[in-house]
Amino acid sequence: MDKVVLAFSGGLDTSVCVKLLEEKYDVEVITACVDVGQGEEEMEKAENMAAKIGPGKHYTIDAKEEFANEYVARGIKANAEYEGYPLSTALARPLIAQKIIEVAEKEGATAIAHGCTGKGNDQFRFEAVILAMSDLDVIAPIRELNLTRTEEQAYAEEKGIKLNYDKIYSIDENIWGRSIEGGNLEDPANEPPEDIYEWTKSWEEANDEPQKVTIEFEEGIPVAIDGEMMPLIELIEKANKIAGDNGIGRVDTIENRMIGLKSTRHWKNLF
Repeated sequence: MDKVVLAFSGGLDTSVCVKLLEEKYDVEVITACVDVGQGEEEMEKAENMAAKIGPGKHYTIDAKEEFANEYVARGIKANAEYEGYPLSTALARPLIAQKIIEVAEKEGATAIAHGCTGKGNDQFRFEAVILAMSDLDVIAPIRELNLTRTEEQAYAEEKGIKLNYDKIYSIDENIWGRSIEGGNLEDPANEPPEDIYEWTKSWEEANDEPQKVTIEFEEGIPVAIDGEMMPLIELIEKANKIAGDNGIGRVDTIENRMIGLKSTRHWKNLF
């Protein structure tokens, strides 16, 4: 039986993909979750979900330092942004794809699978790297079977996959940014509810007094906050806390997608 490595988050799409790959594609599934700063809770969720669904093997790969020093750092130097917000999700996808390739080659897999639909940009980000840097095939069950989110939920219930549906939004998070989309956010006429934001305080709840912050740079990379030198990943976390407490970092945008659709997204980014 062929082996397939699935880029796994523990959410609805990738959890459903485990069973779809086993039943519809007749392959052995290995799951892999790459940590680029999603947080301990999200990583534990992925590990627990992988254990419950029961694929043969699960990998957890810590790539936070590499993401900060090799990707975010270059993004800062280049002032990399897209339609008004700093790149975060787009920066992380190539690194995630590379780490999944490494797992696939180690395991002797014939293909890499992902849970992207046919509507978003992530499918291109993943597949461009996989096809350019390996000889592996790509399997995209959600896209290939043209499943809606409602159909995925029904399939998950049928297969006994217990998921938390309290959050109706699709959320992507790494150390450099957090994006929220889906649900009633798809209609730009709807005001984003306050509960979608976890990193930033509202203007009403933000600090009343202005806070002055000094950031020191060397060769285009921040190295210190208020005179305290620290590694980039720690600096990002500290700056993120300062910004969020002061109500800084929210972006509400309608994003263009490569296939011609538009999507409303809400972001929290640094700098």
